[in-house]
Amino acid sequence: MAVHLEGLLGEALAANARGRLSHFIIDEHSPAIALFAPERRAQNTEGDWYGEHAGKWLYATAKAAARSGDAELTARLRRVADFLVSVQEPDGYLGTYAPERRFMRPQPPKPPSWNGEPSVRTWDIWTHAYLVLGLLEAHRHFAEPRWLDAARRIGDLCWHTLTEGGIDITELGNHFGLSATVLLDPAMELHAATGEARYLELAKRVLAQANAHRDLALLPRIQAGADAAEIATGKAYQLAWNLVGLAKLYKATGEAAYRDALQRMWTSIRTHHLTLGGGPWGGVAHRSREVFNAPGAFSPYGYVETCSSLAWIQLNRELLSIEGDPKYAEEIERTAYNDLLGAQAPNGEDWCYYVFPNGRRVHTTYWRCCKSSGAMALEELPGVAYAGDAHGVAVNIYGPGSASFDWPGAGKVILEQRTAYPFHGGVTLRLRMPSSARFRLKLRMPSWAEGARVRVGGESIAAAPGSYAAIEREWQDGDEVMLDFPMAARVHRAVNRNVQESRAPDGEPVLQQVLRFEYLGLTRGPLVYATGLIDGFKTEETLRLPTSDPTDWLTVLPPEEGDAAPLLELRPLQRAPLRFEPYYRAGGRADGAWRLTWMQLAPESLR
Repeated sequence: MAVHLEGLLGEALAANARGRLSHFIIDEHSPAIALFAPERRAQNTEGDWYGEHAGKWLYATAKAAARSGDAELTARLRRVADFLVSVQEPDGYLGTYAPERRFMRPQPPKPPSWNGEPSVRTWDIWTHAYLVLGLLEAHRHFAEPRWLDAARRIGDLCWHTLTEGGIDITELGNHFGLSATVLLDPAMELHAATGEARYLELAKRVLAQANAHRDLALLPRIQAGADAAEIATGKAYQLAWNLVGLAKLYKATGEAAYRDALQRMWTSIRTHHLTLGGGPWGGVAHRSREVFNAPGAFSPYGYVETCSSLAWIQLNRELLSIEGDPKYAEEIERTAYNDLLGAQAPNGEDWCYYVFPNGRRVHTTYWRCCKSSGAMALEELPGVAYAGDAHGVAVNIYGPGSASFDWPGAGKVILEQRTAYPFHGGVTLRLRMPSSARFRLKLRMPSWAEGARVRVGGESIAAAPGSYAAIEREWQDGDEVMLDFPMAARVHRAVNRNVQESRAPDGEPVLQQVLRFEYLGLTRGPLVYATGLIDGFKTEETLRLPTSDPTDWLTVLPPEEGDAAPLLELRPLQRAPLRFEPYYRAGGRADGAWRLTWMQLAPESLR
């Protein structure tokens, strides 16, 4: 299926291609690739993660070049992939480390610190994991056997190291091994690409060692009911990536325990660990900004690492393919339109390492991981926007664009999506096809779209929020399906609270709330809304709201001239109205701009 996205997502993809993907890496002399040159590799004894950029760039660029047909981008991809293959060592090693620091060499045990420090040897497996994914993706689109062979040789080296080499995978990564057990994902991709059983066995061995590690105990802890924050250190990015690998292992084996674990962790993350904009967040009262908060913890200043948004999108991609539940597509769309776009600069080159519901936008530095993760995450979107099967096609993400696919008896079918979504809820789907044919269209009904309407040929179709509206019929060239998703402004509330727990002398529990701050946030359709500094200088404000229905004090305003995005106006008591715009673009997407999503409310007794 060929997918072409326009509108906000199409603009982001185009910026990504002409920015990050075209400029960051050009050839073997680009800094992120020069790290792999034998003379540089031989001298590197540092514990850096910088080698990951090569695999991430290959992965994203292969998708972008194949989709766009960009000859220059394709040529750069080929040159870089060929260079990497040329410097792979005879045993299959293709990292950035000197021999004494490589993952195949036994090392002294890491100290039992929360992130493995002061050990420097933490990112070699991580780098190879991304190289496998990048080389396989390049091979998938451009069919170069030498790239596949290079990825296989990495897999074989990992298998040898974890078997005859006597090394446990959890010794090779920080966060109690969570940064190395991500090897689950590329091992399963190797199995899918080759059909060879040893890569499936590699994945199973990684999982077994992850389960046996006392402080990681991946499946045992999940099965015991642990929250996502309680798995290893609760590192969001690494945990979600491990779950992506587990989902692929489930697809290959059908093992019910894996699916149960995935559903448990998805529910834990979705319920307790996402911002209003869909990004996994942490950083409240932790030394690491990138680990999940304790369940129930809330702060408008929590961090969303863009890498975590990538892994969350990929996890939902896998679960959507397994279960076919539209809730996973909705999560992808929510994250994409808010925290992901909110991290990308319009030039496609700059990215935020972290975004915050309330905080200042900061574009990160050259080597930071999130710039490459953001580029990868964007390139995942065309592949999930539409999905085909033996019965027809599903529309999972809304926005202008098209999908084309071949259908028996009909030839090439083009499904056009005409809409101003996500700013407006009207969507027209038009079919272009040489001959009529019968198939099914599945249209995702957003959970927020109460009163959604679907019409085709003058007939109304049932459309329950949070489900697919399925239309199976004989389709003709020019047929149209009209969708209407009501986009009322919605009010969301969150609480930062603390309850002191103790017991009385007789053993009775004593619970006393000692801290409580309530907050209000706003959404409209799939978009989160935010304002800038209040009154030009305040980073927060306490509001008193009328006791009447929100429709009395919250209004949707038309876009300003030359713009597409409606605004929201909130009219609190005893102060001037506040205007909100979509979070992703608040402050003009400029470095240093402030975005305030959550407004603190006056104490309940004073309202």
